[in-house]
Amino acid sequence: MPSLQVITLGCSKNTVDTEHLLFQVQGSYELVPEGEARERVDVLLVNTCGFIGDAKEQSIQVILEAAARKKAGAVGKLLVFGCLSERYASELPELIPEVDGWFGARDLAPLVKALGCRPDRSQEHRRVRTEGRRPYAFLKISEGCDRRCSYCAIPFIRGPHRSVPMEVLVREAEALAATGVKELVIIAQDTTFYGLDLYKKRCLAELLRRLSAVEGIEWLRIHYSYPADFPEDVLDEMARNPKVCRYMDIPLQHVSDVVLDKMHRGVDGAWTRELIRRMRERVPGVVLRTTLIVGHPGEGAKEFKELLQFVQESRFQRLGAFTYSEEEGTFDASHFPDTVRPSVKKQRLDALMELQRGISLAYNQSRIGSEVRVLVDDVAEGTLVCRSEFESPEVDGEILVPYLAEAFSGAAAESLVGQFLTVRITAADEYDLTAQVI
Repeated sequence: MPSLQVITLGCSKNTVDTEHLLFQVQGSYELVPEGEARERVDVLLVNTCGFIGDAKEQSIQVILEAAARKKAGAVGKLLVFGCLSERYASELPELIPEVDGWFGARDLAPLVKALGCRPDRSQEHRRVRTEGRRPYAFLKISEGCDRRCSYCAIPFIRGPHRSVPMEVLVREAEALAATGVKELVIIAQDTTFYGLDLYKKRCLAELLRRLSAVEGIEWLRIHYSYPADFPEDVLDEMARNPKVCRYMDIPLQHVSDVVLDKMHRGVDGAWTRELIRRMRERVPGVVLRTTLIVGHPGEGAKEFKELLQFVQESRFQRLGAFTYSEEEGTFDASHFPDTVRPSVKKQRLDALMELQRGISLAYNQSRIGSEVRVLVDDVAEGTLVCRSEFESPEVDGEILVPYLAEAFSGAAAESLVGQFLTVRITAADEYDLTAQVI
């Protein structure tokens, strides 16, 4: 068989796309894992990201490196797909002629055909897992977005919102569970929008109930929840369903009314504060993760000070932030000049993250002495790498459980991956925790 290797860039949604693609073509190719060095691969695919400036630069760099490998004879055919090639379909072929084919992000069928295979719609729920033995997987429940945030290019890259039917998602979950997956991380451009197109109502809570009935799935975790029109039956499901992690990823982006209005977020600061209050009231102990943008054209010193005060008051257990990047084609690019200097953006980002470091450290230290149920993700250098329901994979810290080498043979320790343990937290820093098995 000819060999095929995929380099996947960007977010977890791209990882899911890669895994769906690999299932469709696996019978015709020897699949070479990403990162495995080969003197030559017959076909190299690059799954790109085109969301913000840094991601676009990384994608271009990886494509150029792949083109150099092709020129040196280490790659036979070079194909590129994903968000970057969807966004710049007319410009890229002329700029990088070494690429043999450019494909978009909305439909994998043309790429499957270009690889000499026949797309099988009946098997769209099947995947070839690329993350090895890890006991979690991302489940993409919809594609595209109907929101029109002023700064965001996703709607014209990924298109309008399209929900995946529940029965397809249940079959995908069953197939993942059969490979040893214990946790599903629910993702989409906006998970709260799920079902509106297919079922004429928001159906995330119902989907959670159906997924929790899949044998072998023990945890369901929600990411990318939009604050406007938040479906609060999801909170009820989280409060009563032990398989739904008490964890919510809800990117708020800002709290200032001025900034939120210019961002076209559909909420104001009062709504945002009240939503956070209701979440914590209705789901006691819930851990909240949010994402914020600093340096948007509507953000002055007053608005940034309000943002810092909001973070101080809200005490988000998890928080990520990035500086505003003007993206061509967005509402911002044509209406709001990027007036905040890069140095000011960096200063604000540093100040925000310094504040959050203290909040995260205080939260983690408050957990010392508590007992928690953890899932073992990996074994590394005499340590069990674990998470509780309050840590999401790949974005949050970990719970590290050292063990004596003489207590486990290598094989015995490896067998713990994918198992649940009860541990006691013994130490903490601003990111990771240390624990011991009870």
